[in-house]
Amino acid sequence: MSTDPATDRASLIELRRGDAASLNRLIARWQRPLVGFAYRYVQNAADASDLVAEAFVRLYQRRASLRPDTNLAAWLFTTLTNLCHNHHRWKRRHPTVALDAPAEPGDASRTSRAIAGLAAREESPDAALVRDESLQAVRAAIDALPHELRVTVLLHHYERLPYREIAAITGCSERGVETRLYRARRQLRRQLAAFLRETSPC
Repeated sequence: MSTDPATDRASLIELRRGDAASLNRLIARWQRPLVGFAYRYVQNAADASDLVAEAFVRLYQRRASLRPDTNLAAWLFTTLTNLCHNHHRWKRRHPTVALDAPAEPGDASRTSRAIAGLAAREESPDAALVRDESLQAVRAAIDALPHELRVTVLLHHYERLPYREIAAITGCSERGVETRLYRARRQLRRQLAAFLRETSPC
């Protein structure tokens, strides 16, 4: 994900002056990466969109209190990670039974491409099942990580943010980010080991 702090600062200054169009520009710029992050955290497309919308609502509500030199990317991701964390805790206390697997944003077009690709590659049903199970196993393993480790993994491996940006979002040092990634990878390896044993050919 590319960032342009100068553009963000200019839009934030305009937003603080009451220019509502600047909020639309910020939404156009940040909605996609924020929704992608939120989806990977909560694993539900509708909830992810709602949480991102709430993050933008909070940005508008607090526009006057933000400094003109605010790191907007860090502010948005920090706000969103807190919203995702609270939502995730609420969901765990109030579990529901999903009728369908949640669809990731953009899944419709991806599904069409995947079907075309499967036809071209003639992927066997067994291979497709193993691939789907592998994705589910990885998602479940990431979901089982503690909040601070999960956020760090998502920001680093999916959003491709450098340690410096992750440190600003998570409120720790760059060395702390490195330590969290090490701990997260160790836990993921441990959690995925059983799955890998089960799916390995005899």
